[in-house]
Amino acid sequence: MSSQLSEQEVLRRQKLSELTALGINAYPAEEFKTNATALDIKENYERDKLNYKDISIAGRIMSVRDMGKASFAVIQDATGRVQLYVRKDDICPGEDKTLYDVIWKKLIDIGDIIGVEGYVFTTKTGEISLHVTSLKILSKSLKPLPIVKTDEDGKSFDEVSDPEFRFRQRYVDLIINPQVRDTFKKRTQLVNSIRQSLNNAGMLEVETPILQSIPGGATARPFITHHNALNMPLYLRIANELYLKRLIVGGFEGVFEFAKDFRNEGMDRTHNPEFTILEFYVAYKDYNWMMSFTEKLLEKVAMDLYGRSEVTVGDKQIDFKVPFKRVTMYEAIKEFTGFEIGGMSEAELRDVCKKLNIHTETSMGKGKLIDEIFSEKCEGNYIQPTFITDYPVEMSPLTKKHRSAEGLVERFELMVNGKEIANAYSELNDPIDQRERFEEQVRLMERGDDEAMFIDHDFLRALEYGMPPTAGIGIGIDRLTMLFTNNVNIQEVLFFPQMRPEVQVNEEQAHS
Repeated sequence: MSSQLSEQEVLRRQKLSELTALGINAYPAEEFKTNATALDIKENYERDKLNYKDISIAGRIMSVRDMGKASFAVIQDATGRVQLYVRKDDICPGEDKTLYDVIWKKLIDIGDIIGVEGYVFTTKTGEISLHVTSLKILSKSLKPLPIVKTDEDGKSFDEVSDPEFRFRQRYVDLIINPQVRDTFKKRTQLVNSIRQSLNNAGMLEVETPILQSIPGGATARPFITHHNALNMPLYLRIANELYLKRLIVGGFEGVFEFAKDFRNEGMDRTHNPEFTILEFYVAYKDYNWMMSFTEKLLEKVAMDLYGRSEVTVGDKQIDFKVPFKRVTMYEAIKEFTGFEIGGMSEAELRDVCKKLNIHTETSMGKGKLIDEIFSEKCEGNYIQPTFITDYPVEMSPLTKKHRSAEGLVERFELMVNGKEIANAYSELNDPIDQRERFEEQVRLMERGDDEAMFIDHDFLRALEYGMPPTAGIGIGIDRLTMLFTNNVNIQEVLFFPQMRPEVQVNEEQAHS
């Protein structure tokens, strides 16, 4: 094992042994009580100096400047960084100077977590700092941190940017790149803003099964597992829709869930096999009501996060101020391809795809062909929030038929910055129509479409008891977070994105 350690790792283990020999536990169990944070000290000291005479703070050492009998250091806690001033005679007032000369100067490293007590003051250069009067090791770091240089304001100018390192060792990324922590704080604020709106609207937050006997509610390839006790296959859910609608049948008039869903499909900058989605369903509403509610919901998110409706995404300013633009799917396809596809047969749609140089598979039915045309030629053009409405019935097996347009359904998708952010319906509540739609999905499956839906007989039984007219929506929280934090890669907004396993070869295998 030791032969695999770097020189720094060996040295740090030696220091740990020396600390132990001095009777110092580098991983103490007792509580270290703090009464301040780095942010608190920096923001409030100048206004309230009398309350910063007896401060206790803990954090990770990020830098040290040795000046002989004194030194400056910077520690980082969950709120930011603050400078420490450590003087030998203050932390070692007696004859024994071991704490400073040996422990502080020789055995403590950048990356170690310490607890300090002292009083706040302002240096001659004007920097608010903590004059340390006592110091304690709380955790010895056995691996060195990547060195990140900062300017006088504490801003990094040579961040560690290798995504393989950052996403695989997110814990280190969070330490050395403080702006990454800000992204995840914004994500939580975003979720809290949405949850507040749904609670205020009288909806009930619920939980539904992740392991399902039928992967229903969406058209996607599922992950399959096996339940040993029941001796049956189970699927990680691809959507929670059908369970939430069962609750509407059961008498709840508004339900929502922030759900982890799983789809056994490709990975790219906007797709991860495990993702978070918000779905909510409201009885006695339709997709027109849902459009109005959704645009107000997202305008509120922007206001809660930034105090304005505009959000910066790359070099663009995206404005979530209501109302959002509304365009039908056929209008969008006509605008960006020149083809009027309403009423076309499957063969005619294949011919359109050929003329547009869009690749197709024999397993694709009308719905998939139309979806490919829109995805390839239209979707990327919608930068400002736009509702794409009134989809072909073949694309939407869980959606109510349009009240006035033959062959269409009452569905919309919200496009922002060229990507789908939300998908919503006037929910299909006719059990006979729903059964026929499921049967059409089975026919597509028999043609080789491995994303087609299964028939969920229990859901059909639920509909037969009667589901009120209902509006429902799914909003991708990961993609929404990307927008509101100005990130183009979904891995930037997931703490631990899916990655290939590291190649690990143990010593025995290496020598065999």
